[in-house]
Amino acid sequence: MHAMDILVLAKSAFALFAIVDPIGVIPLFLLATQGYTLGQSRAAARLAAITVFGVLTLFTFAGQFMLDFFGIRLAAFSVAGGLLLLLLALSMVQARVSPQRQTHDEAMEAEEKDAVGVVPLGVPLLAGPGAITHMIIAAGATRDTVLNQSALLIPVALVALSVWLSFRAAPAIARRLGKTGIHVVTRLMGLIIAAISVEMMATGLGQLFPGLLA
Repeated sequence: MHAMDILVLAKSAFALFAIVDPIGVIPLFLLATQGYTLGQSRAAARLAAITVFGVLTLFTFAGQFMLDFFGIRLAAFSVAGGLLLLLLALSMVQARVSPQRQTHDEAMEAEEKDAVGVVPLGVPLLAGPGAITHMIIAAGATRDTVLNQSALLIPVALVALSVWLSFRAAPAIARRLGKTGIHVVTRLMGLIIAAISVEMMATGLGQLFPGLLA
């Protein structure tokens, strides 16, 4: 694998980590698993990580097919996805849970679900619209090369691993960082996502309207 390929994968992994933001979701994980035994809490963490890996893997390989099926150009999806990420980033900068990730009804139903690792933690809190959009665009940029698309599973696996480790260590991380520390991390991730979203929209608009950004 060339150095540039490694750089692209590293950039994709960091961007995906910022979007998924497992550290920022820790308070919601602790709330959703309140009253769980240690074994049940770790099972929920494992299930959330598996869900993230499965959902993002699915859209990595099937995303382009979906765009082709609906006749959507990657450039148009890039603009729409960038706008979606920008809305997510604005919520994160304010240290709030974006409605894109979890609606009020989903929050109220969280305690009623046995498999909280799947819903709402895995989907839509972690593998939500922002992460799915990022993987579809990243896969589309590989020019349909199966080998390159398969390489994108490395960032997906690393982020899923980070989810599992973060949730397993959630009580200790929450004690160390506190609410203020977690909010600081979330805001920093939000700023990074905002910059990524602007780049996505600029790239998409440049492809849709070649003379616009000349």
